[in-house]
Amino acid sequence: QGDLPFYWVQLANYESPRGPENSWAFLREAQDRTLALPNTGQALAIDLGNPANIHPTNKREVGRRLALIALAKNYGQPVEFSGPRFQGFKIEGDSVRVTLSHADGLNARTEPPQSFELAGVDKKFVSAAVRIEGETLMVSAPGLAHPVAVRYAWRNNPAANVYNGAGLPLAPFRSDSW
Repeated sequence: QGDLPFYWVQLANYESPRGPENSWAFLREAQDRTLALPNTGQALAIDLGNPANIHPTNKREVGRRLALIALAKNYGQPVEFSGPRFQGFKIEGDSVRVTLSHADGLNARTEPPQSFELAGVDKKFVSAAVRIEGETLMVSAPGLAHPVAVRYAWRNNPAANVYNGAGLPLAPFRSDSW
């Protein structure tokens, strides 16, 4: 069949939002890395899950997100098919500027943007505040003067509330490899 398109749904938010367990974050990251293969696509469900049930009840939205990928990649339709994706970061004083792709119309559905964390050289992550600046994010944490790493939605059940103008969620990410 050649390079048959293969699209999937990234694991939804599930279980406890905090605590030492973030195993779902690592599984999502493994799914995300699969996008390096040709003719693949991933619809996010990070904002659609239920802490008590891994299967999102809003199947219509999951299907819509998968359909957007097919419309763009297989049928050449000019539609946004991806939520914002981490491109990189730059340390600016005591803050981190996060650059994103697919970020036109970047917004937080409920203010403020949530589930961002920063760490210093001690590798201890703390909750961070975020300011949306166009298609980038400025992330800072009170008391953390020298951030070196940033994470978003790096939990089993994060409060993921950042979207692009097409209503697609920001993909969970981390800048570190700890």
